[in-house]
Amino acid sequence: MKILVTGSSGKLGSVTVKLLNQMGHEAWGADLLSGAATHYLTDVKNKDQMFEITKGVDAVIHTAALHGKHMDLNFSREEFVDTNIMGTLNLLNACVANGVSKFLFTSSTSIYGRSLVNTHQAVWVDENLEVQPRDIYDITKQACEELCRDFFDREQLQATVYRVGRFLPEPADLMLNHRLYRGLDERDGAEALRLAVEHDFEQFEIFNVSGGSAFGKEDLIELKEDAAKVIAKYFPEAPNLYKYKNWQLPACIDRVYCCDKAVEILNYQPKYTFRFLLDQQLGSSSD
Repeated sequence: MKILVTGSSGKLGSVTVKLLNQMGHEAWGADLLSGAATHYLTDVKNKDQMFEITKGVDAVIHTAALHGKHMDLNFSREEFVDTNIMGTLNLLNACVANGVSKFLFTSSTSIYGRSLVNTHQAVWVDENLEVQPRDIYDITKQACEELCRDFFDREQLQATVYRVGRFLPEPADLMLNHRLYRGLDERDGAEALRLAVEHDFEQFEIFNVSGGSAFGKEDLIELKEDAAKVIAKYFPEAPNLYKYKNWQLPACIDRVYCCDKAVEILNYQPKYTFRFLLDQQLGSSSD
């Protein structure tokens, strides 16, 4: 399958291009910035260029976007709309014009916004949780998701959405903490996209993609009140490791990302989980 990946100089996009090629696909990267996985230096805002680079393509995986960090850099609402919404629309129209059969859109779990706030217990974040955007980034992601729904329904383009969890560069202790309930390794994210691009969809679908969690709905109240106690129940080795490392277990966890739908439909099985990172740290501590 010939696959175009936008945002191919970013963390998720670059790993996705590499993985797809390793798995026998022909993946090509497109980005504004040069990178090892980028073949086309182009801008999704350029309608004509999007038309050209989607010719002869079987699927598009769209990871390019302005993100939350760009709000900190004072990018305007207009820039977010132009890149995120109009850029996505340019690609969707190009897919239809060139007979591309599949379009995978990477959204964000940030889109749940105000629904992530609950003073009494941790929030169970599955795809049924109400979307309540808090800022222009969330708003543009929501608009793009609805564009994908519209193109699936009206244009018979298999456009589907992947709300990815947190995969920012951060210290080892914070990465471990976030991987407990909301984090994602970009390698797992790339694998989810590979599974999805190889899947045929009969209806529009939205998936959460995270590193998974050992926690269940029965833990939500206690996670809010005494997360360290819950963590010790599932991972008895963790408290001693954290003490040895002079790290702090989270006292409160406010959400749990659920990716059960991706597990069930796509057979997604994240590898780089809290358990994986914990075992790495335990191994290095015993050396």
